[in-house]
Amino acid sequence: MTKKIKNNALKPVSLAKSISLAVLASLSLTSCSNMDLGLSSETTEGKKVPVASIDNTITLEQVTKDVTYLASDELKGRDNFTLGIRQASDFIAKRFNEVGLTPAKSAPNFKQYYSVQRIKPDTLTVEINGQVISQESLSMATTKTDFSWNSKTQQSTQDVNTVLIGEDDNLRKSLRALNKQGGQHLVLLHPKHEESFKRYQSYFARGLTKLVDKYATAQGGVIVMALTDISEVKTFKVKGNATVSDTTLNNVVGILPGKSKANEIVLYSAHYDHLGIKPSIDGKPQQGNQIFNGADDDASGVSAIINLANHFAKMDNNERTLMFAAFSAEEIGGFGSRHFSTHVEPSKITAMINIEMIGKPAVFGEGSVWMTGMERSNLGEQLNQTLAPQNLTVYADPYPKQNLFYRSDNATLARLGVPAHSFSSTQLDKDQHYHQVSDDINSLNLPSMLKVIKMLAIATTPLVDGSITPSRIDPNKVKRNGLIY
Repeated sequence: MTKKIKNNALKPVSLAKSISLAVLASLSLTSCSNMDLGLSSETTEGKKVPVASIDNTITLEQVTKDVTYLASDELKGRDNFTLGIRQASDFIAKRFNEVGLTPAKSAPNFKQYYSVQRIKPDTLTVEINGQVISQESLSMATTKTDFSWNSKTQQSTQDVNTVLIGEDDNLRKSLRALNKQGGQHLVLLHPKHEESFKRYQSYFARGLTKLVDKYATAQGGVIVMALTDISEVKTFKVKGNATVSDTTLNNVVGILPGKSKANEIVLYSAHYDHLGIKPSIDGKPQQGNQIFNGADDDASGVSAIINLANHFAKMDNNERTLMFAAFSAEEIGGFGSRHFSTHVEPSKITAMINIEMIGKPAVFGEGSVWMTGMERSNLGEQLNQTLAPQNLTVYADPYPKQNLFYRSDNATLARLGVPAHSFSSTQLDKDQHYHQVSDDINSLNLPSMLKVIKMLAIATTPLVDGSITPSRIDPNKVKRNGLIY
């Protein structure tokens, strides 16, 4: 665990503090960065126009407006495949246009569309050694619409792998290995694993989502699980099918063209999808607050990239091309970033700044931020060299056991060698609002969020102006995605 060092320059300020204190705090942050405070002005057609600065390009007022709308009840939790996420997409595209970005080539009108298949298990029958296994003890994850295995006739069974997971075996580890391998597997679980089996059964019953893209890595296979005390497979008959529906989602991608290093890209990203509305129970809607607003997760990150885009567009000092991407489908498998990664040249991406949940103060203090995978590249070291004169720090991930490096969209680009990291301030071990309906605008500390955005703007300016270049991530040391689920 990273040592928890208190940042004296970033003392907590409660939400109840006045706006004037927030402004003073932001001025303090800016003044120690030796950046223009916007007090001077230049003349345009006889009118005095404030010089662009961090304080008039990233404001509490605008950040609040953006995150408030994205986390509003109107968007119904921004669930994938709903009207709410399409409304969010329209809003982000509109804001990208307002701040001066241009659409990416793969994203006309800022919308980068892609297709996914939703594959939901329908029927499954399993007979082992002549014994029919009850439906309550069966589960499957499948990317195939139909399959039939019969060991007596050798029908479609030469490639079926039978696996016994005994009383003392690690179920999660075993399934993870099969998922990475792909193919067809009949898995017999010892009854001791009933509790874990029920969780997988519920998860697989919701169905899988598969990216439909000629550039995407091929994936596929079937895992059939049977909870049984049978310890030896002599014969088996398995038959299953699933229903498949095709649908379309989209990322929102804008560009700020670079000057002298236009072929080098700095990518700022966040995901804009969330969990939608609480499902009904026995056909009856639940009472009370039912909307997963996702204010922190990740309306906060999307608001950050919008306002960072405004900042760098107004500063007009980006030697490198800046790309701003709001991904969909992060909550259901990261398919938005996977599709995005097939429409960029990874070697041209200098760094990826993925912003994930910055709406509440970190364990290191208000306005502080930490990054995942700091040991995988020297990006964190370079950012901290930039921040050192201000006595500010980007901390290492304080929750290494949570594997957060793999739990956001940065992992997709890291697998391609990009110095891709997520930046966050969430106290994940204590956050009672994570993936709850209480993650709404009232749960955020907006002054702290504003400080984080400004700090990221200052820290990444040398990336933007081309004066630093981080080391690449070794893709051979990044775990692959599963091939089935």
